[in-house]
Amino acid sequence: MISREEVVRTAGSIAAIQQDDGGVPWPEGHVDAWNHIECLMAMSVAGLDEPVRRGYAWLARHQRADGAWPMKLVDGVPTEANGETNHAAYIAVGVWHHHLVTGDRRFTEESWPMVKAALDFVAGLQTERGEIVWERDAHGRPAAYALLTGCSSIHQGLRCGVLLADHLGDPQPHWELAADRLAHVLSAHPEAFADKSRFSMDWYYPVLGGAVRGQQALELLEREWPTFVVPGLGIRCVSDQPWVTGAETCELVLALDALGDKERAHALFADMQHLRHEDGSYWTGWQFANRKHFPHERSGYTAAAVVLAADALLGLSPGGGLFRDIDGTAVFDPEVCGCAAVHTEGL
Repeated sequence: MISREEVVRTAGSIAAIQQDDGGVPWPEGHVDAWNHIECLMAMSVAGLDEPVRRGYAWLARHQRADGAWPMKLVDGVPTEANGETNHAAYIAVGVWHHHLVTGDRRFTEESWPMVKAALDFVAGLQTERGEIVWERDAHGRPAAYALLTGCSSIHQGLRCGVLLADHLGDPQPHWELAADRLAHVLSAHPEAFADKSRFSMDWYYPVLGGAVRGQQALELLEREWPTFVVPGLGIRCVSDQPWVTGAETCELVLALDALGDKERAHALFADMQHLRHEDGSYWTGWQFANRKHFPHERSGYTAAAVVLAADALLGLSPGGGLFRDIDGTAVFDPEVCGCAAVHTEGL
C-alpha cells in the first residue's frame, strides 16, 4: 500500500499538468468535463485548494446554456461541441465530494446553479423506459441510444445531486425519480444499452455507480473476473487485448471496496503499482505481451483514480466513502415497468 505522502505526490502530478486557464487535460491536450472533475476530486483529497478552485472556475466558464459541456475543448475552444450526459452528471459527484472533503458550504452554494443546470440537462434526456441517452448534439438532437457505463456514472451523479439538494434545502424530486428509474434499468434491462461488453467498464460500472449492489453485484463481478483480471498486473481495458490499465483497475478497487471486499480491493491496488513513475504520476497502461507501456503516456485521470482508490482504502479524507455510500438498489417497483422478474443476463 502506498503512503499518504505518496498519494499527495500523485495528486501533485495532476496539479503539474493543469493548464493556466484551470483545465486539466488528457495527454494529447484536450479537456473533457468528466476526467477534469475526477482530477479535481483527487486534488481535493490532497488539500490542493487553489488548483481545485481554478478547476471549478473553468467548469463554470465553459458550461453551455443547456447545462452541458462541450465534449472536448482545446485551449478553452470546443473542438467537439456535442454534450455528453455522463460528463454533465459528474459535476454533482465532484461538488458533493468537495463538500464532504472540505465542508465549505459557501463553495457548495456557489456551485449549486451549475449542478442544477447540468442535472436538469441529464434528466431531460431520459427515455420512457428509464435509460438516459448518451449525448445531445450541437444542434440539439438527442442520441438514439444509451451506454451502460455512462448511465452507471449518471446514476451516481443523480444520487449525489439529490444529496446536495437536500443539504441545501432545495429538493429536486424529479432527479430522485430519474435515479430510481435508471437504477432499475441498469439492474434489470441490459437490452436498453448498446453492446460494449468487450470493455471492462461495462462489467463493473453498475457496481461502481451504485445501481447494483449486494448479492447481484457479487455475482456480476464473479462472472467476468477471469475475463478481465490479470493476476499481478491489474485489469484489462478490453477483453480481447493483452493490455491492463491503471484507471480501470482502480475503479474496480473502488467497486470492490463498496461491496466490502477489502481483501481483493487491496490486492488489486497493490498489483497496479507497477505503473507508478518515480515522480508520483502513473502510466496509463501496460501491454503485457510486448512488455511496454501503452500508450506511452502518464495521464492525469489515471493518477486521479489512484488517489480516489487510496482514499477509499486508507480513509485519507472525509470523502473516502463517496463510492461506498451510493446505493440505489431496491428503490423501484419492477411492477411499474411491467417486469416482475429481474433479468441480469448481459450485465
